[in-house]
Amino acid sequence: MKKQMRSPWAWIPTLYLAEGLPYVAVMTLSVILYKRLGISNTDIALYTSWLYLPWVIKPFWSPFVDLLKTKRWWIVSMQLLLGAGFAGIAFTIPVSFFFQATLAFFWLMAFSSATHDIAADGFYMLALDHNQQALYVGIRSTFYRVATILGQGLLIILAGWLESATGPDPVKIDVEVSPQYTCGTFALPEVATAPAESTAALSFVVSQPTVTLGTAGMSADSVRNWVGRVEDWNRSHGFLVEERAGEHAASDVKTGWWTRRVSRPLGEWIRTHFGERREGEVSTTDRVGDVGIAAVSLSREPAPDEEVVLNMTMNRGDRSVSLIHGERLRFDRTNWNQPAYLVFQADAKLNQPSHAEYKGLSGNIPFAWSITFFVLAGLFVLFGIYHRFVLPRPATDHGRSDLKPKDILREFSATFVSFFKKPQAAAAIFFMLTFRFSEAQLLKLINPFLLDSKEVGGLGLTTGEVGMVYGTVGIIGLTIGGIIGGVAAARGGLRKWIWPMTLSMLLTCLTFVYLSFSQTDNLFVINTCVFVEQFGYGFGFTAYMLYLMYYADGEQKTAHYAICTGFMALGMMLPGMFAGWMQEMLGYNHFFIWVMLCSIVPIVAVALLKIDPNYGKKESK
Repeated sequence: MKKQMRSPWAWIPTLYLAEGLPYVAVMTLSVILYKRLGISNTDIALYTSWLYLPWVIKPFWSPFVDLLKTKRWWIVSMQLLLGAGFAGIAFTIPVSFFFQATLAFFWLMAFSSATHDIAADGFYMLALDHNQQALYVGIRSTFYRVATILGQGLLIILAGWLESATGPDPVKIDVEVSPQYTCGTFALPEVATAPAESTAALSFVVSQPTVTLGTAGMSADSVRNWVGRVEDWNRSHGFLVEERAGEHAASDVKTGWWTRRVSRPLGEWIRTHFGERREGEVSTTDRVGDVGIAAVSLSREPAPDEEVVLNMTMNRGDRSVSLIHGERLRFDRTNWNQPAYLVFQADAKLNQPSHAEYKGLSGNIPFAWSITFFVLAGLFVLFGIYHRFVLPRPATDHGRSDLKPKDILREFSATFVSFFKKPQAAAAIFFMLTFRFSEAQLLKLINPFLLDSKEVGGLGLTTGEVGMVYGTVGIIGLTIGGIIGGVAAARGGLRKWIWPMTLSMLLTCLTFVYLSFSQTDNLFVINTCVFVEQFGYGFGFTAYMLYLMYYADGEQKTAHYAICTGFMALGMMLPGMFAGWMQEMLGYNHFFIWVMLCSIVPIVAVALLKIDPNYGKKESK
C-alpha cells in the first residue's frame, strides 16, 4: 500500500511565516519599540545593529544543526524557544531595566531565529524532491514576504490600537497641501487651556485641527532658523527628551589614508574620463518644502508624578507630507498648560494637492507593546505545536546520536573542507559572489534615483510616489516573477531555465537606462519600467536560489546551504558598498550603463557552471 504524502501546502506557508516573523521582530519591531519607550536614536542604532550578527555568522554553527538531532526537531524546538523569547520580552517591557532585559531576549531570539533558518532551509531540501523544490521556491519566498508585511504592518497597527485604547483620546491633525495656499508670516500658534482645577477627563487640546501648506517652497535658511526656534522652545519647556550626542563633529574627522591615496584620486580620474556631463548644470537650489506649525497642550493638570507622552505618527495619507519636529512630546505638572509645537513639511517636489492625517497616541505604551509580544509568543507556540504534527518525517532527516565531542569537532571541520572540495567549487563560489554583481549595485540606487531632482539626473518623484512605485508596484512584480520562475523551473529544470532567468534579471536593468535618459514625468511609464525590472529580478533570482540548493545537495546539505547563503550575503554586500560612490563619480546616466556592463561578470559566472540537466525537472512516471 502506497504511503500517503502530506501536501507541501500544509507546511511550507506556515514554516516560512515562522522564518520571516522573528527576523522582522528583531530588526524592525525592536527599533519601533525602543523609540516608543524613549530610547535615544544613538542607542537604538548602536545596539539593534549588532542584532544582525547571528545571521551573518550562522554558517559557523550550521554543521552542528546538521549533526545533532533532526531538522524537524530543530524547527519545532526553535519555534517554542522563540515563543519563550517573545514572552520574555513581553514580561520585561514594564520593568525599570527594560532596555537591558529586552536586549538580552532579542539576542536570544536572533540566535534562535538564525538557527531556525538553517534548519528550515535544510528541511525544505530534505522533505521535497528536486522538482518540488523548484516548484515551491516562489511560494516560500512569497510567504516570507507576507511575514514581513505582517510584522511591519499588522503588528505595529495592533500596538498602535492598544496605545490609543489605554490613554486619552488620540490627537488628530490634518495636513492639507495645495498650490492655492501661500506661506504666511511665521507665528507660534496658541492653545486655550482649561483651569488647573478642572475635573474633566485628561485630554489634549490642539491649536487647529488642520494645518495648510503651500507648494511654492521656502528658503532653506529660513526654515532651518525657524525650526531651531521651535526646538529651543520645546526643549526649554521640558517637552523634549534629551538625547546624549554620540557623533563627532564633521570637522573632527581626519581624512584617512584610503581616502587620500585611493578613493579620492581614483574617483577624480573616473569623474574626469567617464563622468556624466549635464548641459546647463546648476547648483542645487536652496528652496525646500513649505512648513506649518501646530500647538498641543493638556486640558488639565496631570496627577503628581504622572507623565503624559504624546507620540505622533502618520495615520494615513501621502508620505510626501512629513513631521520634521515633535514626534515625541512629554507633558507633566510643570508644562501642561504651555503649548508644545509640532512642525510639518511638504516635499519640495510636490506640486499638486495632497493630504495626510497625523495621529498622536499617549496610552500605556509598555502595556500595549507587552500585549503585542504576547500575541507573537502565543503564535509561535501554536507554530511549534502545529509543525510538531504536520511536518513530514523524511527518511533522510536524521542526526548522529553516536558522536562524541571530539567527533563533533572533527565533523565540523570536515563540513567546511567538504564544501570546498565539491565538484566545481571555484566556479560555484564565483557564481554565488557575482551573480548579483550588477543587480546589487542597482538596488542600492533605485530609491535615490527616483527621489533625486531632475537637475542631478533623477526623476524628481515625491516620497509618496516612490512608496507607490517601488514599495507597491515593484513588490507585486517581484512576487509574480518569483512564483512564475518557480513554476517554470519545475517544468523544465534548472539547466533549461538558468540562461533565460539570468538574462531576464540582467537585461531588465535596461529599463533604468531608459528612465535615466528620458527622465519622464509619466507615472504609468515609470511604474511599468519598475514592474518589468522587479519582475525580471524575481524571475531570475529563482535560478540563483535553485543553484544554491543544487550545490548544497548531499549528505551535509543543511550546513552547506548555510555556507552558500553566507556567500550570497557577501556577494550582495560588497557591490553595494561602492555603488553610491560610483554613481556620484559617473552620474545616473553613466552609472546605469556601468551596471549593464557589469552584467558581463554574472554571464561569465553562469557560463562556467555545469548543471545536471534533470535537476529540478519533474520525473516522468
